[in-house]
Amino acid sequence: MKISTFFSGLLVPTPSSAVTKPCSPDSFKAVLPSSATVVSAVPVASGGSYGEGSANLAYPISPSQLPELCAVIVNVSTSAISNYRFGLFLPARWNSRFLAVGNGGFLGGINWLDMGAGVRYGHAVISTDTGHNSSNNDFNWALHNQERKKDFGYRAMHGSVELGKEMTREYYGADIAYSYYSGASTGGRQGLKEAQISPGSFDGLVVGAPAWYTSHMQPWTTKMGTYNLPVSDEKHIDGSLIGVIGNEVIKQCDALDGVKDGIVSHPDLCNFTLTPLMCDLSGATASACLSFEQVATVRNIYADYYAEGKLAFPGLELSSEAQWPFLLSGPGPSSYGDGYIQYFLLDDPNWHWTQFEDGIIWQADAADPGDCTADAYDMTAFRQRGGKILLYHGMSDALIPQRSSNLFYQRVADSMGGLEALQSWFRYFLVPGMQHVTGTAVGAPWYFAGAGSHSRLGTGTYSTPGFEDARHDALLAVMAWVENGTAIDEIVVTLWKNESDSASGVKSQRPLCPFPKRQTYAGNGDPDREENFSCR
Repeated sequence: MKISTFFSGLLVPTPSSAVTKPCSPDSFKAVLPSSATVVSAVPVASGGSYGEGSANLAYPISPSQLPELCAVIVNVSTSAISNYRFGLFLPARWNSRFLAVGNGGFLGGINWLDMGAGVRYGHAVISTDTGHNSSNNDFNWALHNQERKKDFGYRAMHGSVELGKEMTREYYGADIAYSYYSGASTGGRQGLKEAQISPGSFDGLVVGAPAWYTSHMQPWTTKMGTYNLPVSDEKHIDGSLIGVIGNEVIKQCDALDGVKDGIVSHPDLCNFTLTPLMCDLSGATASACLSFEQVATVRNIYADYYAEGKLAFPGLELSSEAQWPFLLSGPGPSSYGDGYIQYFLLDDPNWHWTQFEDGIIWQADAADPGDCTADAYDMTAFRQRGGKILLYHGMSDALIPQRSSNLFYQRVADSMGGLEALQSWFRYFLVPGMQHVTGTAVGAPWYFAGAGSHSRLGTGTYSTPGFEDARHDALLAVMAWVENGTAIDEIVVTLWKNESDSASGVKSQRPLCPFPKRQTYAGNGDPDREENFSCR
């Protein structure tokens, strides 16, 4: 189904006066500064694929079923010791729109998969490699290199957007009607950061589970690991006990939304207690209960982290347990925390997590290496331009706590007239049962074509298959809000019978609600049908 058939009146066709240039490096020379070089410009036939394969350590899988397009790679020098690259997809049938997509973790690579999803809407699409080519566990590129840290923090995204727009205008010989952004996790941070430093870059953003508080979140990641270490300590919780804790959370908290389905939708209303799991009280074997020391560990995991008496970062939410192993397994904390402290903050690879002390978080707060943190809460300039933001976060996320998005949203509200004042341009949606960016461990509907989600359904997916409209697709919803003034009062999430195969048929759908409204069951009817839920 072509996008023009289901979103009639919103898309703008390529102006008749536009003259598309050849897909050649020479076509872009006039608009590129001396610091930028076109590495390649390759025509891609309709139905084709494009990417860099294993040479792209971060995103080796290429998108498929692409429309006819021109694929361009540009290299930009930012200093004597740093550079970044970006990719640009320019479709033969352009809808006069521009889209930037984000990255994940500390990955260094052009995100071709998300670009492939974006270009199928008809947008010209860019992605940056953030200034390096590496896996998530390799931080060597940042060691003693403040310039590469800046590229990762903001400069590569900003420069890619600016140059990508110039190249798009030059290629089509026409202006861009609207510009959009879609990114989650680190990608969410990138989008918010760009909107804060350059309010004119985007008209609308889809932002998922953003890692916006980099200077606080990465040290918190290490702190979280220390709660459960060393492995030999009597406070340590192994994987089997994590499952026991998760089951108890569902037992105590599931039904608060009016339906028992294994999905915890209102964790903030749950008066959760660990008493039934305590070995001395439950009578259970040690493999199925918690000692007093282990109970203290669990309480630390759920609790907000206060360093030297000040709030440093929110704790994990009830129902996030299935993803706890990411932060809490292994002989040391996650490299996301340790690597940041070693290579970004201290420039000392020999620093060890056993040296962690609470003062590190305030050291990171003051330094904010790379200027990564997106904490310019007063976004008046973006709002005054008519910009719109859809922020969302999975409530079962254990990589970035859901409450960190709560904190960001509240701080923006505090800076800009309160929660009610945000509703005209910035809406926040919680996704019950969704884990970090994508997926679920409890059979919860979660898919709405959010950032980074398309590849869960295959390399040729875009939008929400079978429901390609603004009610089921986050990007289309933001486009309708920006271009038609249609506020996002709810958006429907979908789960298929086979979670990774949309052809398997719909298993369940439910509406997501703009905060502070809640997804509420009507009290009767099939809980797998979205019409039996409302936002209240």
